[in-house]
Amino acid sequence: MDVRFIDTTFRDGSQSLWASGIRIGMIEAVAEVMDRAGFEAIEVPVSGNAVKKLLRDSKENPWDLARMLARTMPNTRKSAMAGGYIMPFEATPPKALVELYWGRLVGLGALQRVQVTGNVTDQSKRIFPWLIPMFRKMGLQIALNLSYTISPRHTDAYYGEKTRELLEFKPDLVYLKDQGGLLTVDRARTLLPVMVQNANGVPMELHSHCTTGLAPLVYLEAMKLGVRRLHTGVPPLASGSAQPSVFNVAGNARLMGFSPQVDLEVLRPVSPRLTAIAKQEKLPIGAPLEYDYGQYIHQVPGGVISNLRHQLAGLRVLDRLDEVLEESVQVRKDLGYPIMITPLSQFVVSQSAINVMMGERYKHVIDEVIMFAQGVYGVDSGYTWMDQNLKDRLLGTRRAEELAAVRKHPDVSLKEIREKLGGPGVSDEEFLLRYIMKGEEEIRAMHAAGRPKQYFNADMPLLTLIQELGKHKQVRYVQVQRGNDSLLIQNQA
Repeated sequence: MDVRFIDTTFRDGSQSLWASGIRIGMIEAVAEVMDRAGFEAIEVPVSGNAVKKLLRDSKENPWDLARMLARTMPNTRKSAMAGGYIMPFEATPPKALVELYWGRLVGLGALQRVQVTGNVTDQSKRIFPWLIPMFRKMGLQIALNLSYTISPRHTDAYYGEKTRELLEFKPDLVYLKDQGGLLTVDRARTLLPVMVQNANGVPMELHSHCTTGLAPLVYLEAMKLGVRRLHTGVPPLASGSAQPSVFNVAGNARLMGFSPQVDLEVLRPVSPRLTAIAKQEKLPIGAPLEYDYGQYIHQVPGGVISNLRHQLAGLRVLDRLDEVLEESVQVRKDLGYPIMITPLSQFVVSQSAINVMMGERYKHVIDEVIMFAQGVYGVDSGYTWMDQNLKDRLLGTRRAEELAAVRKHPDVSLKEIREKLGGPGVSDEEFLLRYIMKGEEEIRAMHAAGRPKQYFNADMPLLTLIQELGKHKQVRYVQVQRGNDSLLIQNQA
């Protein structure tokens, strides 16, 4: 019985452990090896906040990333979290803009599969009818997922019904996305058979995080229950708050009598190379976590905690992290138990942080929470379960009127957006970056930064040695000899 693997190292591993801080050169250092390992798909950071982070913080061009991925991983299906938007916090842009963005990635050869969530907002009702046919026309493999959470309304029957709803769009795959690492072995035994049955023969995948330490065990149970496609990462971008290690899961699967469809020997050099990069850049190294019951109380995903910790540290208030997580429990309840996944988890955590910093609950409310109360994110968001007193208070504000008025205006056309961002003379790639970054300032800074930093891979030991020795001014020359061949390099400085 074959077990297949979807790799999450570059996207979710980086988001969960490095606050989406992976750079083009880091991926390029191991991409060709990853391409030979036999993954069913490799998730790549070409959408959402990962794109913005790469450009803003690393000063690197997302389109250069896309071209590099196409060049270095031609044999493996590249996958991305996708939807009827480009950035997860925006109102839905014109369909033509969405098509232009995803179509460009497909055209470059950087995307062959999309992963789309079907139970966080009303995307499946409002957007899927045009989005899924668009993706299918592009020739993409379509994986539709349901996000897992624990609340009074998220029962096994709920997930069975939602699985049947996904089948209306004829997906190639369906999967359960346990972004909080909340799934237990006991719950898996009741929930996964319900989803497998309602998937009616469509292959199922499982995506979980090691936040509570249970995901590796849950994966083993899932295999027994008929789920044979698993999302894993390569250390150091595995474990911790990321996905289980592919080495651990594949090794255990083999001992259980399954046939893991991944070449661990080919893959093995990737881990030390990424670990060396992590140490060089002082980035976290994923390690197994102790069981933390607090995760079941606040349910904040690992990627959100990673970014929250990064932001609070920047504000020098990291010591208040536990207060924010505790406050998020009440905010989530007030909002009607939204599933804690992008973008709703960010809404909950952002509002919680504001409540804590201001010392008063809902003294200042972010626009997204007001729009949540207005039902902008649909029934799936949970707003019908929202605390009525809070809802009435938010809907009665002047800001609520202003936000409602903005939505009454018809969407601007793609032509109008392009005119505001440089006109027809601007390339599609530049135009899309200007749209994502809401202007040109940060893009100019990116261009001024020059070429992305390189991280030489294990196949280039001599070049790596010379580069490292060059950092030491006291080294006057380097001589390397192999047999009768000799190389002398002198430092002329």
